[in-house]
Amino acid sequence: MLIQPKIDGCAIAIKYVNGKLEKAISRKGSDVTEKIKTINSIPKEIKIRSSFMVRGELFTQQEAPSYSQRIASGYLRSRDYQPNPKTCFCAFQIINSNCNEYESLVYCRKLGFTIPEIVEANRTSQVDTFRQAWKSGKLFSNWPTDGFVVKINSRKL
Repeated sequence: MLIQPKIDGCAIAIKYVNGKLEKAISRKGSDVTEKIKTINSIPKEIKIRSSFMVRGELFTQQEAPSYSQRIASGYLRSRDYQPNPKTCFCAFQIINSNCNEYESLVYCRKLGFTIPEIVEANRTSQVDTFRQAWKSGKLFSNWPTDGFVVKINSRKL
């Protein structure tokens, strides 16, 4: 299993065609492409010759979770095209990938995306230990989180 921070921000899906950022859509279905192009942590081009889609979270670094989400969503709704310098994007999934979760994240990092911190667990009994560590601020403290996500790494499972 992989355990990752549940980042409190705005969910975004980004589509690249032949390596160029073509479209970005918010969770509510709004086209936010032009806004997303202003975020420094989002690659404008990647080394892929086909269609590639990635999901992630737009958030604000070094802010409390609810405030991080409020800043990110406020930017997406505003008419201003100058984002908060702390606003960034963290990729957490390749859409329609055949890779396992870990390989997918490593590939995203190779393409230039920021990925979430990852902790590995081999037994479900470890999850509560990680939950206690998160609650006490010892796990994922550098991220604006409102929890954490447990993913099964293998698609075969």
